[in-house]
Amino acid sequence: MATHGLLLVLIFSSVGWSVSYQRPPAREILSVPLSDDADGLTPQQVHISLVGSDKMRVTWITEDDAPSTVDYGTSSGSYSHTASGSTSSYSYLLYDSGRIHDVIIGPLNPNSIYYYRCGSNPTREFSFKTPPAQLPIKLAVIGDLGQTGWTNSTLQHLTESNYDTLLLPGDLSYADFYQPLWDSFGRLVEPLASTRPWMVTQGNHEIEKIPILEPSSFKAYNARWRMPYDMSSSDSNLYYSFDVAGGAVHVLMLGSYTDFDSGSAQYKWLVGDLAKVNRKKTPWLLALVHAPWYNSNDDHQGEGEDMRKSMEDLLYKAKVDVVFAGHVHAYERFDRVYNNKKDGCGPVYITIGDGGNREGLATEYLDPQPVISLFREASFGHGQFSVVNATHAQWSWHRNDDDEQVIADQIWLTSLVSQSAACG
Repeated sequence: MATHGLLLVLIFSSVGWSVSYQRPPAREILSVPLSDDADGLTPQQVHISLVGSDKMRVTWITEDDAPSTVDYGTSSGSYSHTASGSTSSYSYLLYDSGRIHDVIIGPLNPNSIYYYRCGSNPTREFSFKTPPAQLPIKLAVIGDLGQTGWTNSTLQHLTESNYDTLLLPGDLSYADFYQPLWDSFGRLVEPLASTRPWMVTQGNHEIEKIPILEPSSFKAYNARWRMPYDMSSSDSNLYYSFDVAGGAVHVLMLGSYTDFDSGSAQYKWLVGDLAKVNRKKTPWLLALVHAPWYNSNDDHQGEGEDMRKSMEDLLYKAKVDVVFAGHVHAYERFDRVYNNKKDGCGPVYITIGDGGNREGLATEYLDPQPVISLFREASFGHGQFSVVNATHAQWSWHRNDDDEQVIADQIWLTSLVSQSAACG
């Protein structure tokens, strides 16, 4: 394991080993240009996302008008099916986006490789693998990704993980009003996002509202990263749910930056969505937010508290197994918690806002460490949640240790519904 002058400190505590060390400064922002041979019809920024149990949304951008069609099949260079979709664009101050193409393809077979091309363009062929229709399944989790050298390390490690679906709890591009950074981000993640479905929710860096000039808060995010919100009866791209592994895992993608009080559309939608979940058929229930409800880092203290007070009871009564969050640029894993106390029937809370953003790491923590906080470290990395069967799943956090991924935290979890004697 390379150290390159890093100071490695091992601290043993009653809850186990935790690791921290000094890191070099945040790395440069990457600029990913178009390839030299690209023209206005060349598909770029290609990414895919799940639509129901057997369909996939393919999204890409061209500089000029091009067909919104996807040719696809199970053999390279041989496309037995074609689907058509729609084209949109948006303007932001003096910036005009390219043509954003949105095509839903399917039905598709599970756990299968498909080859596809966008807009009948012969110069670029892509491929993806559909998720399995049953357990086991591997979910990758990254937050606050950005587009720096550390981001690139995270993406390289993800490439090696052979995950089935990626979950991203907000803060994608860090464009922060400068729209060309949305384009470079799309090109940066394309090698992964075009091969596995990426399911995302919004963070604070997706808010690009300028009073009077740009009154819409999420114009670029909603235009570029449309999620299947309508499939779960949501009326907003900012919150939705979906199933994987044939419904064995239900994932709630919640919006930290849209209304969430008990009278809000999101709250009412969540109540209705949870009521539809049959835990006999769906043993695993996960949730994603951006601003963490539990956090012992100095950064962003209390910013998720209002949402926690509004929605924590709903997740607790539904026996949500894990709640993933971003926002804090570090990693932290809590015990099963409810109402600020350890509770064996509450969710495990995990903060994973350490994908590689340009703002650097949040290195200062509250002292002493709260008893409900079991592991915390300010390092870049990503997580993998491998659901093995209806009762057991393994969570692992992979630190970027000078570009080598190291499993720094790993636990086995038992689904709450399998603990019916303890949790009712």
